[in-house]
Amino acid sequence: MPATTAPALSFVPLCEPMLGGNEWMYVKECLDTGWVSSVGSFVDRFEERIAGAVGARHAVATVNGTAALHIALLVAGVQPGDEVLTSTLTFIAPANAVRYAGATPVLVDAEPEYWQLDPARVAHFLERECVFRSGALYNRATGRRIGALLPVHVLGHPADLAPIVEVGRRFGLPVIEDATEGLGADYHGAHVGHLGDAACLSFNGNKLITTGGGGMFVTDREDWARRAKYLTTQAKDDPVEYVHSAVGYNYRLTNLQAAVGVAQLERLAEHVAAKRAIAARYADALEAAPGITLMRQAHWARSVYWMYTVLVDKAASGWTARELLARLALARIQTRPLWQPLHLSPAHRDAGVLGGEVAERLYRTALSLPCSVGLDPATQDRVIGAVLESLSRPA
Repeated sequence: MPATTAPALSFVPLCEPMLGGNEWMYVKECLDTGWVSSVGSFVDRFEERIAGAVGARHAVATVNGTAALHIALLVAGVQPGDEVLTSTLTFIAPANAVRYAGATPVLVDAEPEYWQLDPARVAHFLERECVFRSGALYNRATGRRIGALLPVHVLGHPADLAPIVEVGRRFGLPVIEDATEGLGADYHGAHVGHLGDAACLSFNGNKLITTGGGGMFVTDREDWARRAKYLTTQAKDDPVEYVHSAVGYNYRLTNLQAAVGVAQLERLAEHVAAKRAIAARYADALEAAPGITLMRQAHWARSVYWMYTVLVDKAASGWTARELLARLALARIQTRPLWQPLHLSPAHRDAGVLGGEVAERLYRTALSLPCSVGLDPATQDRVIGAVLESLSRPA
């Protein structure tokens, strides 16, 4: 009798989109009507509904989250030669956006409890290492003007914004939230994305809701929203004669993408609930696992757990985070470490740095587990089982 071959294990992706609502119907409407480019009812509808979701008065759609960050810095008044304080433990986009504006990032370490930008380091730097003159704040060491504060809500948990906003107000600095991972999260009962002067969102394929690509600039300031719309649409002053009095950008979101976004946004509450349920299940199953430290949630926050992440201690677990990643990959389970801290990035070697030790430790030890909105309990049990089995057999 011929030997049978065991069926191959299915692949468990880290974080994939959930497209189960009205996406097909809305995209078909775009195709049927011919409104497929950067003007159309779905763009307007998506902007209005995102503004409503975060509690802001205005929203301007962009081609991606990085474009939204770039425009936010420009409308906030960041100038070439300025410095902008942002997180070092994050995806590279905010630091890149600072460079697009001709400014230099000052990369701030994470705090160790919730892995967010450390507000104490921000305050210390502004109060002790900067000087206020001629109506602006300057870095004593570099002589550069401080242009803005750009905190990032990392992994779906809010940064502690109140002290950051307070010190920003004290020194006249705009605060722009990078909320690209935080849509749906709350800070002291208020929606992330409506805590500073402006905020930026992302709708990349792995975000809580997606348009395939896409972003959004949100603010209460009508003048900022008007300027953002102008700059993202090529700074066109006369649509007939094509007169441009400023350098603009082709940062427009298409009506097709916005149609997907409108459908996705209709299910935002379901997606948030699914992420929180996945996080709770991981926490219950891995709480007593040797060498595993779970994500924490501050008492003043409601995280959306965009990317469920644990810390792996080699001494207690027998594995480094990278070794466990490789082990799970053999079981066709995709995981990933956190981003290289930006102060270690060759692309930003000349950036300012405030600390960095916490971010480096998190980079060494963190591992993000599969957490797609559509992750079913059986597949999550498979991930949990593979993690626990690995921990029972040290590398």
